Amino acid sequence: MATTIQNIEILRAYLSGVLDRANHHAQNVNEIALAIAGGIIWRTTDNIRVLSREGEMKNVLWLQVGSRTLCFAYNHDAGSIEVRDGSVQGSVIISFNNNTPISDVKTFFQNL
Repeated sequence: MATTIQNIEILRAYLSGVLDRANHHAQNVNEIALAIAGGIIWRTTDNIRVLSREGEMKNVLWLQVGSRTLCFAYNHDAGSIEVRDGSVQGSVIISFNNNTPISDVKTFFQNL
């Protein structure tokens, strides 16, 4: 099930949860996540959706840019946030972690 991000309060709650979890369990993405969030807000052309289970928003997000759907998910094994084509099972387009230059994040979103 997915929760649609329809206002800034829901987005803030989602980002707070992501950052809290990253600070405890995924410190290799706790900084880059903010840059990615900015890119998501900048480029979305429709509602942002996040995975929800048992009333809690999880670390999977779908972004619509025109007719293209991108899925952002944390890969525990790689220790990175992956951008996948269309769904969690889609091919990996790019991955980000705290070692990724901010300019790479900007370039990725700019080219969507």
